[in-house]
Amino acid sequence: MTHPKELPLASLQFYATAPYPCSYLPGRQARSQVATPSHLIHADAYSGLVANGFRRSGMFTYRPYCDGCNACVPLRVPVARFQPSRSQRRAWKQHQHLQSRVLRLCFVPEHYQLYLRYQAGRHAGGGMDHDSIDQYTQFLLQSRVNSRLVEFREPPAADGTLGALKMVSILDILNDGLSAVYTFYEPEPDTSYGTYNVLWQIEQTRQLKLPHVYLGYWIGESPKMAYKAQFRPNERLVDGVWQPADDIGSP
Repeated sequence: MTHPKELPLASLQFYATAPYPCSYLPGRQARSQVATPSHLIHADAYSGLVANGFRRSGMFTYRPYCDGCNACVPLRVPVARFQPSRSQRRAWKQHQHLQSRVLRLCFVPEHYQLYLRYQAGRHAGGGMDHDSIDQYTQFLLQSRVNSRLVEFREPPAADGTLGALKMVSILDILNDGLSAVYTFYEPEPDTSYGTYNVLWQIEQTRQLKLPHVYLGYWIGESPKMAYKAQFRPNERLVDGVWQPADDIGSP
């Protein structure tokens, strides 16, 4: 059991898990540091934890705590200084017709079916493409903090019928920004739903007059996670201090 010195949260305790296979770097073992008890991690405490490199998966608030490995680097985008690249502007133009609807966390069968298609199309063999409803609910729809579900659809038909569902995103609202928990979308070719979603989050954060979008962990060696560095400028948490990526020589 450890108590991170940088977290002035005396009511919480921090436990290291046993090693388990790393999801991102083949052949490596990972460990996590988990903040407990979950019922004491309210909105203010959670904002402080995220600012110190923690993330949330269902009721679990954790950060990497691996032996001899620092590959997972927390990354956030300072929205006031963000400048989209040419390809990001194309993604915005391609999907800006999508209509977003913000909901409280809730189970919608249509969302679950999209989640299964996404896992099968983008992460086949990863173990989540056969998640049960209970597993899906525990992963994405359980939260003790200020969380929202956002669905993105094609415009409605002339008769008012809902447009086709294309993407769902789970977000946490922090004191200093938004935290991107998880996003899944229709695994169609020649689309940029994921990029568009991050751009949408950046724009929402600006409208809320908050400074940061937290994108989770950047892992330079993992193609699944390396894309986050494309949102510039960005900041990385290194040795407990948020630093501009350009200052630490990272892409």
